[in-house]
Amino acid sequence: MSSPAIQSALQQMQGLAAQAAQSSAVQPIKGQHIATAAGQGGFGSELQASIQRINRLQQAANTKSMAFQAGDPNIELNDVMVDMQKASVAFQMGLQVRNRLVTAYRDVMNMQV
Repeated sequence: MSSPAIQSALQQMQGLAAQAAQSSAVQPIKGQHIATAAGQGGFGSELQASIQRINRLQQAANTKSMAFQAGDPNIELNDVMVDMQKASVAFQMGLQVRNRLVTAYRDVMNMQV
């Protein structure tokens, strides 16, 4: 490598180090504990929250569908269809997660110790 190329690479590295130093002022120091909403409750609470989100999506889609069927002028058909698709996709995702969890559980239970 030539001297100008080395100097350029060094300047880039110093710039990245300066950016990292600025962002580390916001981020915790190594070894410091981070308390996040996802990390506090554990797997069970995250699973329960996901199921509740899926349920809320399905209830919102059902409510909007019933309002459209009742003739509410503020509800458009495309909004109803989008909400129903969101609820359907969320449910299918939840179903796939459940299936994979059951499969993983069975695999672990069938392991010989």
